[in-house]
Amino acid sequence: MVDLIRAVIVDDEPNNVANLVQLLGKHCPQVVVAGSTYDVSSARELILSEKPDLVFLDISMPGQTGFDLLRSIPAPDFDVIFVTAFNQYGIQAVKFSALDYILKPIDIRELREAVAKALERQNLRQKNGQLENLLSLLKHRQEKEEHRIALPGSRETRFVHPAQIVRCEASNNYTHFFLSGNEKWVVSRPIFEYEELLGEYGFLRCHQSHLVNRKFIRSWVKEDGGCLLMEDGALIPISRQKREQVRQALRH
Repeated sequence: MVDLIRAVIVDDEPNNVANLVQLLGKHCPQVVVAGSTYDVSSARELILSEKPDLVFLDISMPGQTGFDLLRSIPAPDFDVIFVTAFNQYGIQAVKFSALDYILKPIDIRELREAVAKALERQNLRQKNGQLENLLSLLKHRQEKEEHRIALPGSRETRFVHPAQIVRCEASNNYTHFFLSGNEKWVVSRPIFEYEELLGEYGFLRCHQSHLVNRKFIRSWVKEDGGCLLMEDGALIPISRQKREQVRQALRH
């Protein structure tokens, strides 16, 4: 849940800025004023540098209006509360999808309600961000579940999903792939080429000659310096140099 909102105030009257800062400090402590400015050109720089959640924006200012400011900012990702002395701008404010529209002199109740809307909007945005992140993770996971790696053999190339690989064993410049279902496949490439490739799929290099899929490890046998008992019944040695690394990996 959002506790604080970073805000910027844009108004060509310094007294109005000071008054709003005072009202926010007294009645809306959730709002942190990150900066203020008195004209459109400097306001644009301030907004781009501070990246506020909320902008309190006057509309009628010398030279350019608050609407001109919004038009000049590419893809604005902040909420806007217009604060103005002129009610004829209301329809235009709605067209700019303002969060709220407050007339001067500022009514404290209206100010509180507008800030409450901003808090609600920020909380919703945070939840949506969390949901987007979750959906992204799920999509990435689904994509990974569809990945297959090519295992070039002497007569054909086999395409295998990493989850099908129980373990890999080196033999000089060859790598033997032991697959689920008691299948075996030999590739004329050294095992180190597959260590990095399979690392993100849960594979663990426990020995110079062995790379194992953690999901197929049945147990750690502590006899004879330690080895891994795999689901296919194979006993895979753990080198002294790899022992702590394997221990840490199996804790997760």
